[in-house]
Amino acid sequence: MISRILFVAVTIWLANVDVGARGEDWVTFENCRLIENPANDGDSFHASSGEKEYLFRLYMVDAPETDEIKPGRLVEQAKYFAIAVPQAIEVGRAAKEFAREKLSEPFTVFTRMSDAMGSSNLERVYAFVQTKDGDLGEQLVRNGLARNHGRKGAPPGLKDSRQEVEKLQQFEDEARQEKIGGWGVNAGRLNVRAQKPASFSVFVSEKKPRLRATPLPNTFSRISPTPKPSPTATSSPVEGKKSHAKEKIGLGKIDINTATEKELRTVPGIGPVMAARIIAARPFRSADDLKRVSGIGDKKYAKIRPYFN
Repeated sequence: MISRILFVAVTIWLANVDVGARGEDWVTFENCRLIENPANDGDSFHASSGEKEYLFRLYMVDAPETDEIKPGRLVEQAKYFAIAVPQAIEVGRAAKEFAREKLSEPFTVFTRMSDAMGSSNLERVYAFVQTKDGDLGEQLVRNGLARNHGRKGAPPGLKDSRQEVEKLQQFEDEARQEKIGGWGVNAGRLNVRAQKPASFSVFVSEKKPRLRATPLPNTFSRISPTPKPSPTATSSPVEGKKSHAKEKIGLGKIDINTATEKELRTVPGIGPVMAARIIAARPFRSADDLKRVSGIGDKKYAKIRPYFN
């Protein structure tokens, strides 16, 4: 008798739990509103959905801190953008204002209620946030106000995070090339916005907006890989068959402190992310210091060291 009563009680409790809370299914919060809070920044903010307040942290992007409360993290962020710590704080504050502007109108949040930790009394959860202009994280990275970094999650509708990581890296590379946001602080281009059109992920829902959390349809936009240039008439038959063929370079011809990102990526084993880390770690006393770059272990070091002077 007692066990039956307990079973009924648990069943009633479960019936009142929000759909998808702490589960594997995506939960959609539509018509969300930004709640002004001193702790808000570029990638983390308070918002309301109906009468409830939530604290969301963006997946897969990291905007610099807005103050010196976390000095270790701030130093690491400044190093990534190859700027000084005070400049990194400027970027963080610009990211906060950018997010505030994009969230000034109702927006949609997609979350699995996964714990993002944090120091607030209100539980913070990871989320993808859609504004009228598209995915907020992508917009931050494309404008040089955040980096492709942090907790990865397979966006709604995708089996893994690979495509979104590649897309964010493409946006980061473009922002760096245009020298905007954090990549353009030293050139006075912190508040210059992306000049090239970009395709941001947009969630499409056939359902009418609602305040209550509802299961997310499989609608996250997919991206196609950037087309590879076709081999030129001078390419060898072998090179023409390789989709990732790199320009041949001689050993010991690259200067570790002056090489461009494109030059660094000609080295076998160095992709866009590693090239960015190498640039952020400058200056080096010599190429022997490559070992101190995150992600370069003994094997990778032995493979790439001969290509540098």
